[in-house]
Amino acid sequence: MINKVREKRKEQHLTQEDLANKVGVTRKTILSLEKGSYIPSLLLAMDLASALNIKIDQLFFRGE
Repeated sequence: MINKVREKRKEQHLTQEDLANKVGVTRKTILSLEKGSYIPSLLLAMDLASALNIKIDQLFFRGE
């Protein structure tokens, strides 16, 4: 799975802590997501997309 969490977070001038607080997870979870070492649940992916005001398929997609 490929994600653009870091890119989209930075575009909105949010820190990892800011985004974590918006979706109710730890900063470490955001760090793991950005590094690609953690695949979020569907609910978390939806919350992240909502917090970043983008569609979920703009944030996460399957790599070939």
